[in-house]
Amino acid sequence: MEQIINVIEYSQQFSILEISYIIASVLYIVGLKRLSSPNTARSGNLWAAAGMFLAILFTILFHKVKQEDGTYEGIHNIPLIVVAFAVGGTIGWTAARKVKMTAMPQMVSLFNGMGGACAALISLMEFPHVPDVLVEHHGMLNGYTLSVILGLMIGSVSFAGSMIAFGKLDGKIGDIKASWLKYLNMIILASVLIFAIYILQLDHKPSMGLVYLFAFLALFYGVSFVMPIGGADMPVVISLLNSFTGVAAAMGGFLYGNRAMLTGGILVGSAGTILTILMCKAMNRSIINVIAGAFGGKSKEGAADIDRTVREINLSDAAILLCYSQKVYIVPGYGLAVAQAQHLCHELDLLLSSKGVEVKYGIHPVAGRMPGHMNVLLAEADVPYEKLVEAEDANNEMPNTDVVIVIGANDVVNPAAEEDPSSPIYGMPVIRVWEAKNVIVMKRSMAKGYAAIENNLFYHPRTRMLFGDAKVSLQKLIAEIKSL
Repeated sequence: MEQIINVIEYSQQFSILEISYIIASVLYIVGLKRLSSPNTARSGNLWAAAGMFLAILFTILFHKVKQEDGTYEGIHNIPLIVVAFAVGGTIGWTAARKVKMTAMPQMVSLFNGMGGACAALISLMEFPHVPDVLVEHHGMLNGYTLSVILGLMIGSVSFAGSMIAFGKLDGKIGDIKASWLKYLNMIILASVLIFAIYILQLDHKPSMGLVYLFAFLALFYGVSFVMPIGGADMPVVISLLNSFTGVAAAMGGFLYGNRAMLTGGILVGSAGTILTILMCKAMNRSIINVIAGAFGGKSKEGAADIDRTVREINLSDAAILLCYSQKVYIVPGYGLAVAQAQHLCHELDLLLSSKGVEVKYGIHPVAGRMPGHMNVLLAEADVPYEKLVEAEDANNEMPNTDVVIVIGANDVVNPAAEEDPSSPIYGMPVIRVWEAKNVIVMKRSMAKGYAAIENNLFYHPRTRMLFGDAKVSLQKLIAEIKSL
């Protein structure tokens, strides 16, 4: 009788747990939907976080495991879980509150890497517990082991790759560009896959030493495939690594039969994959080239017949030119984030708009150091989302634009992408600002962009350079316009 009561109690608690997972999954989806607009993105994060908190809380309270004697026991180490939850939550909250907007890509890479590491460690922890009965009847090729192997492989690649991306974005690790690296990456990737197949075809459990070697090889691939990647490909890599982490988390969901974990992983993995494909399409590049680290190579410094004269403009002339324009486009880049000038950029927008000038923002999909970097930056300054125009639509309006102000953007406005076949960014769609009637480029110096290639836009007959820190230049320009 007691055993029957235990079964009934377990069934009731299991039902409550499953219902909570369904609710959590719905909250994930609602959160993801609300993330699609800057106006609702903040609440979208809160909805998704609420779903995750609900799943964790109900798992702690209602998760039961059947024991050998037929009884059901819940989770015992709750104090340890609470401490870990508190420590991790405090670190995450503090880091997110203190991070500067310029360091947002690094934080995204770091947090994503932690997710990959978590998935990989789960697989390492669970590998010794592969059920013997499964191995006896099916060998290592079973659903449990497959989830463990895939979680370990993908999680390790995501962790190592994200850490290298963090170092590169933070300026601590440089690019390694060599034509043979893509072949090395292919060899390492093939080795990882062959190693995984070898483990799965065994008819007995392999030693943990072999599993650790497999994990090390996956980590090494994560390092090797991100190391040569730079320039405009970095946002694509971050998006790709994000999708890897989602897939690795989904493997954990399969492993534990946890629907909330599975749904969350699938949503992150699919969203990251779709974003990666869209960004590659926008850059006219293939995912294979990005994964192989094919970006880079030497570029000619420019054709010999190009006039290398740099034409400058002073603040007074720039102010007059802007005030007497009908349509002005602002094209932001990473330099805007570095200067923390997004609020001044919006102030200039409002000032010109008050004088009857139509102001829009041309947003390139890979401007900055992470997907949507410029969107986030301008949203922080309360720039209306309706004013943000995608690159393709902005290009259609360039011939009818009086002035384009390029603030901190370089590679995404480089004519070499369309005119120089020897350039490493050749074929990548850019914003054709040189087709506008006038171009004002705000830069500290004539330094090259992240892709380390010459930008012939600076020497274009319609381009005028306004040298100096973007924040200071905008402050002076706003003051000059107000004085007119």
